[in-house]
Amino acid sequence: MTVTLPREDIVRLCERIEGAQTRAYSIPKLTDEFPDMTIADGYAVQSELRRRFIAQGHRLVGWKAGLTSKAKMEQMGVSVPSIGFLTDRMARPENSVISTSDLVHPRVECEVAFVTSQELSGPDVTAADVIAATDYVLPAIEVIDSRFTGFKFDLESVIADNGSSARFVGGGRARRPADLDLRTLGVVLELNGEMVAMGASAAVLGNPAEAVAMLVHTLHELGEKLPAGSFVMSGGITEAIAVRAGDQVIARYQDLGSVSIRFAE
Repeated sequence: MTVTLPREDIVRLCERIEGAQTRAYSIPKLTDEFPDMTIADGYAVQSELRRRFIAQGHRLVGWKAGLTSKAKMEQMGVSVPSIGFLTDRMARPENSVISTSDLVHPRVECEVAFVTSQELSGPDVTAADVIAATDYVLPAIEVIDSRFTGFKFDLESVIADNGSSARFVGGGRARRPADLDLRTLGVVLELNGEMVAMGASAAVLGNPAEAVAMLVHTLHELGEKLPAGSFVMSGGITEAIAVRAGDQVIARYQDLGSVSIRFAE
């Protein structure tokens, strides 16, 4: 990937994203000011953000694949998946209460999470390699939060915004991937007791393990590897559902149990 923006612009855009994320306010999408910004430039901003967070004491715990389902691509008007990083400060326990006051446009989606037992790297990693290197999978909810005005953005901007990462919650039953058909896991998302979305894991590139392989390929292009012990979110199975204070969300997964969270101010 070839970065086109000068270093000072990368730093300036990173500061813009960091401010919007840490103080929960919306900003115009970055390509409004930099219309020629590339995907590589977006990842350069994301990498700068990661460096800053780690310098502030955040611990890198894993990565997330984004926009990996047809539903999400159609919803966001993009055609290429993306990746983002996860830190310990984004993690929340099962059944926890998540504050909406430090989020801008909170939405939830159901994902299959992978916990790796071996390092994965290189451009040729396959879904089978991912499964062989996975200790277990578990059901998860990701709370995404685009910081862009009106929840409108393009791929370059959303990559810079770390794939809209905000919070993530794992729960349910951990299972070894060899004991499951990862392509056919059904999931139902309930909001305040009503079913609002449903889908099957095949929505994620045919198999969530394919999304993790794609993530490893992208990391390779960025000069990175996926370490053993990583927590990897494989991408939303359904479209993202908006939430607000007072809402309760339960994601019920076939063979994996359920995950629940609540939202408050």
